[in-house]
Amino acid sequence: MPGKFEFKKFSAIDIGDPFFDELKADYPGTATSTGFEAWFAKKAEANDTALIFDDDDGIGAFIALKDEDEELELATETLPAVPRLKISTLRLAPKHRGQRLGEGALGLILWQWKRRKQQEVYVTVFEKHDLLIGLFEHFGFKMVGKNPNGELVYLRSRVDVDYSDPYKAFPFINPAFQKAGYVLVEDYYHDTLFPYSELKGELQKQVGLSVANGISKIYVGKQFTPPHYQVGEPVLIYRKYNGTGTKRYKSCITSYCIVTDIILVKTRGQFNMAFEDLLARIGNKSVFDERDLLAKYQNDNNVVVIEMLYYGYFGEGNNVNMDWLDKHSYWAGGNEYPTEVQLSSDEFKQILTEGNVNVSDVIIN
Repeated sequence: MPGKFEFKKFSAIDIGDPFFDELKADYPGTATSTGFEAWFAKKAEANDTALIFDDDDGIGAFIALKDEDEELELATETLPAVPRLKISTLRLAPKHRGQRLGEGALGLILWQWKRRKQQEVYVTVFEKHDLLIGLFEHFGFKMVGKNPNGELVYLRSRVDVDYSDPYKAFPFINPAFQKAGYVLVEDYYHDTLFPYSELKGELQKQVGLSVANGISKIYVGKQFTPPHYQVGEPVLIYRKYNGTGTKRYKSCITSYCIVTDIILVKTRGQFNMAFEDLLARIGNKSVFDERDLLAKYQNDNNVVVIEMLYYGYFGEGNNVNMDWLDKHSYWAGGNEYPTEVQLSSDEFKQILTEGNVNVSDVIIN
């Protein structure tokens, strides 16, 4: 059974699971710091929750977060008190290290940081955990020093977002973007890449399932014209309904992403890259298996790969259907195909607003 992220009470988590042995060894407790087992017991007593990834093999990831509004003590200086989210614990099972589960875990953490509106988010980590450090650096965390226990302190701030790279900026969209567009995904593919959900709750279960396989997503399509999207630009994910009934009310925008790469694999029947190179480039980010990809590669006249970073979703009851888009002149007209539509920054923001997204919390200066 595929695993998913979900919130669990500390009291419902088995601290005797071998998954926690490394944390117990790293944090045995000293005269000046609380050990992991004592900390865990206090969390359980306080009825606190943690974010857990579970599958048939057991616990794959454990995340604990803490809201702070106090000075941050480093070995050589003290940072002033501001609202911060502390990543108290982020641990991945050995088999998941260097895999996409860590990307999904950090994505969920940064979504929580954005939702809570704190100025900073930080984590402490021992130097030996180089893969974890690499993940934090990939998502824009910067080392600001060591804490008194000798751990490295990595921090991000809302007032100093690095927009040079969509990963470093995640989950905030560069306010300087000039245009946006649509990516049309058939419903049966969409519901694997961006699980469609009407479930309530801050962390929808289907979203937890989706990000378990990372927040970088691959779209493979057969657009007959080269896409106008540019790396760093936002795109709206349009779920193309294929069932019965009036499609203009059931086809809808569900999510928004930032483009991280575009590959023209095949253009007007001409191959631009070998199939083996395509497989290596896509990895496990596509909904297609190797056989389906080969069929598209061989038979489609055009093959376009769009790599995106999953920045956010509209959620229960907020998806924006084609009827609304068309009535507000945001949809394709005449002979124009929807993927050719170039939305202005104001139009993109208006669609986010209709999807009940707080634009000022997503696009910050």
